[in-house]
Amino acid sequence: MSERQGSQAPGEVRLASARGRWVLTTAVLGSGMALLDSTVVNVALPRIGEDLDADLAVLQWTVTAYLLTLSSLILLGGALGDRYGRRRIFVIGVVWFAAASLLCGLAPGAGVLIAARALQGVGGALLTPGSLALIQAVFHPDDRARGVGAWSGLGGVAAAVGPFVGGWLVDGPGWRWVFFLNVPLAAVCVPVALRHVPETRERDARERGGFDVRGAVLGALALAGVTYALIAAPDRGAAPGVLVPAVAGMLLGVVFVRVEGRHADPMLPPAIFRIRLFSAINAVTVCVYAAFSGFFFLSVLQLQVVAGYSALQAGTALLPTTVLMLLLSARSGELGQRVGPRIPLTVGPVLCAVGMLLMLRVGHEASYFADVLPAMVVLGAGMVTLVAPLTATVLASVDVNRAGLASGINNAAARAAGLMAVAALPLLAGMGPEAYRSADEFEATFRRAMPLCAGVLVVGALIAWSTVRPAALRGPEPAPEKRCHPECTYHCGVSAPPLDPGDR
Repeated sequence: MSERQGSQAPGEVRLASARGRWVLTTAVLGSGMALLDSTVVNVALPRIGEDLDADLAVLQWTVTAYLLTLSSLILLGGALGDRYGRRRIFVIGVVWFAAASLLCGLAPGAGVLIAARALQGVGGALLTPGSLALIQAVFHPDDRARGVGAWSGLGGVAAAVGPFVGGWLVDGPGWRWVFFLNVPLAAVCVPVALRHVPETRERDARERGGFDVRGAVLGALALAGVTYALIAAPDRGAAPGVLVPAVAGMLLGVVFVRVEGRHADPMLPPAIFRIRLFSAINAVTVCVYAAFSGFFFLSVLQLQVVAGYSALQAGTALLPTTVLMLLLSARSGELGQRVGPRIPLTVGPVLCAVGMLLMLRVGHEASYFADVLPAMVVLGAGMVTLVAPLTATVLASVDVNRAGLASGINNAAARAAGLMAVAALPLLAGMGPEAYRSADEFEATFRRAMPLCAGVLVVGALIAWSTVRPAALRGPEPAPEKRCHPECTYHCGVSAPPLDPGDR
């Protein structure tokens, strides 16, 4: 159905209509690709390392190359959709993501795989904000909340089945099929989008001037320099090849902040961080998602390298956390509304920290029900407690006309935190380049890493307790609007945090 043929214009489509169901299907298929990919790749890491004869640094880059481009460009991707058409940029992102996935599956060596993963992140930065922006722009205002809820729930199913599907593919046809899986999904998603989803764009987007491409490039280069140094340090120490990228990355970060402060329409407006609650909740986000990313990256390796689980068993072992999220997140959000976010954002990280410490019981020939399941249940309970109130507090911390921008920044902060954690945690835990090939060596470093993850969560809990007001969800605190640039209020196209907290 073309836009002219449809009886419902953008902004008037009802969720219960045939067109509404097609729009929802398109958004879920697109976001489901990214969610599924994020949950299956970690399960495949040991087999990738074995097949490509790769050290730990290659496994880190397999994860971080994707997060690097995704976190750097996700705000820019949302802005592109606002200006040039949300459906158009979404479709480009889906095709890009599928093509990069195919390249990942065909990669003859580690270098090509890492480059293809970086390209995947670019596609993810285009399709991830677009998937939800389609719902926000196309559906009737009365149906948007239900549409977002359905999108979130169905997307959560993709996150839930991801580890199981990934393990089955790795143990069956091989790890390359983890990436090939995205191609048929894209082949279904693209024609449905072109046929049934009307095009939408922000009316005044073209009047604002140029994009903040310089900011996006500087942010990506800053993250890349620091990431490279952190991953290379365990093998090369304080060599010039490590120190130079580290210093360059930090200097580029300073330049990035200065550029954003002077740009007429910055990708990351510094003025929004003058809102104390917004800054505090993003600090909590960084702590939480850094711990999650580091935990899931190492735990899947621990289950396979040390406990002797197959890829399928390791993937299935993670399911309780996602199942609990699917079943109880809505009730957790209601609880946060009643008691305020301060308690959930304090108790949730502490529960997660306890769950991570319980993983220290997982060693050689660990019992799933006695050792792994209790840790996953406690971790899942903590995630349920904190994720929904965290999302709600991010949105409540700013005026409604900046909710999209605020959520997009929070999303990017979560991805960047995961990137830094996967890069830094092996270094901090003293994990050598070949550690994952030795069960004893990996177990020793895993036991040093879990308290670090738990400690970061406790820091997040302390920040929440000391900075988040119990009544924060009743509305944003007064913002210094007169100091904000008048054009920093655009809708960035991202209106939800990562559905899969661990990027497993």
